[in-house]
Amino acid sequence: MQKTWVIVADRSRARIFSIATPRGPLTELEDLVHPEARAHERDLTSDRPGRSADHNALGSTHSARDQQALEFAREIAQRLEKGRVHAEYAQLVVVAAPDLLGMLRKTMNANVAKLVTREIDKNLTQQKPADIRKLLPEYL
Repeated sequence: MQKTWVIVADRSRARIFSIATPRGPLTELEDLVHPEARAHERDLTSDRPGRSADHNALGSTHSARDQQALEFAREIAQRLEKGRVHAEYAQLVVVAAPDLLGMLRKTMNANVAKLVTREIDKNLTQQKPADIRKLLPEYL
């Protein structure tokens, strides 16, 4: 039996679960938290845009909250890569809020992406493990 990891994530929290058997229950292994993603935009930025050497305002197409979410997606991707390298899992199921799911796709390296067997675009981070398991296919 190949061990399966299920990652359940949103912009500020990622929970890593393991499933020992295809129909088994979820066992929580790790809970990653990124509190900066919960902060208000005004708390993450200064009052005025930055200035370059020629005194032009430096604009950004992404909000500070989006930048924090992207940083967290990178942190999650690094943890998944570490798990892959150490053979902690052989298959990966990703359950994430839609916006974070897109960020994870962009930040995951190709070796981790090859192990993804299913993606579900839902935010289930606040659910109990048994309730999350009910929303997954019966056989993983």
